[in-house]
Amino acid sequence: MATLRERLALRLRHLGGQLPLLSLLSGRFAALNLRALGCFGARSERVQWLGLVTLSFVLIAILEALRLPGGIMIGAMLAAIMVATADGSIRIPTRPVIAVQGVVGFMIASTIPPTILSDLARDWPLLLIGLVGVVLGATGIGIALMRGGLLPGATGVWGMAPGASTPMILMADENGADARLVAVMHKVRTLIVVALAAIVASLSAPHVAASGAVVKAGWFPPVAWGWLLVTLALAVSTAFFANWLRVFTGPMLVTLGVAIVLQGLGWIKIELPPWLLAVSYAIVGWTVGLGFTRPIVWYALRSLPLIVASSVALIVYCAALGVVMVVVGGIDPLTAYLATSPGGADSIAIIAASTTVDMRFVMAMQITRLVVVMLIAPAFSRWVVRVAGSASPLDRVGPGEADDDKVAAPPQPPAPDGRGPCR
Repeated sequence: MATLRERLALRLRHLGGQLPLLSLLSGRFAALNLRALGCFGARSERVQWLGLVTLSFVLIAILEALRLPGGIMIGAMLAAIMVATADGSIRIPTRPVIAVQGVVGFMIASTIPPTILSDLARDWPLLLIGLVGVVLGATGIGIALMRGGLLPGATGVWGMAPGASTPMILMADENGADARLVAVMHKVRTLIVVALAAIVASLSAPHVAASGAVVKAGWFPPVAWGWLLVTLALAVSTAFFANWLRVFTGPMLVTLGVAIVLQGLGWIKIELPPWLLAVSYAIVGWTVGLGFTRPIVWYALRSLPLIVASSVALIVYCAALGVVMVVVGGIDPLTAYLATSPGGADSIAIIAASTTVDMRFVMAMQITRLVVVMLIAPAFSRWVVRVAGSASPLDRVGPGEADDDKVAAPPQPPAPDGRGPCR
């Protein structure tokens, strides 16, 4: 383990030639004490937040130096995963998350032209191919997991739904599936989708800077403060109103619709400076990463290879659909890949905004699928479970075993250094 830390420290010093700050931080990283990391949850919340922010700065700096699209969000997400799996107890409060979804909705709207409706009417065959294809592919993999008894009951069907993770988790719990595994399946797939999308975007457009318009405009360009206040007021108020309406993913979808209409009518000028977008992207990354708590990861560890394999299978299938779109519709390959990526509409939007893809088509596909999945997936998943046949082999156990499995608590991870718990 010490050798691994030394190698990582050498890599950081190499990058430190371009970023002097990293050179100073790499020495600290090489001396990292793993026992202290394992007991990170015993620290005060102030120390945990300081560790999260510091680690985020380091990882974001590395990814920006590597010119990886979406580097701010991904760096923050990786830092949050490290904090959460180190038994960190901090969480992003609900209100900032809602506000950030509103900001992301307005950010997406600022990249979409007023002619979006006519453009969508022209491209509806491709949108239909992508929508139906992704839903059928995800359902097919979910049925295979259920019929093969690879996951308990209908967990695979609910876990493979391409998007709308919150309603899927709630519906899975109501319908007797393992909601914890469904949550892990959605989180792991989001993580893989974001990482692969950023890598593919970087390889497809290496000349594009990591943070797209943020880098091109500079971090602190002149700001129209009046329009910034109007933008923030509309984004935040609309997001909280949508949340009050109890619409799943409403804070982003409703604000996106409102922003498109207001901008199309010429009533507002959306003003979102790069530093505000950077903070918003980091909060999105923290929100995703902090969900990977140690108990959840430990509980799903036994099924993790299968979860990763099924997620990769769905991503590869969606990429094949993207190839069909490129051949049939002449869509740009990167645009087609991002448009068909299964899940994580806000994360895909952030990565797409960092590249030169057709944002209109990408978000039309992502949002259309998200809305359709939210509307039909619960009833459709129940129907699939009934039609697919009897319960999976993992459900066919004795009554005592089934009851024990339902009430048994997930196994607890061992202490970080084998000397007992930190607290």
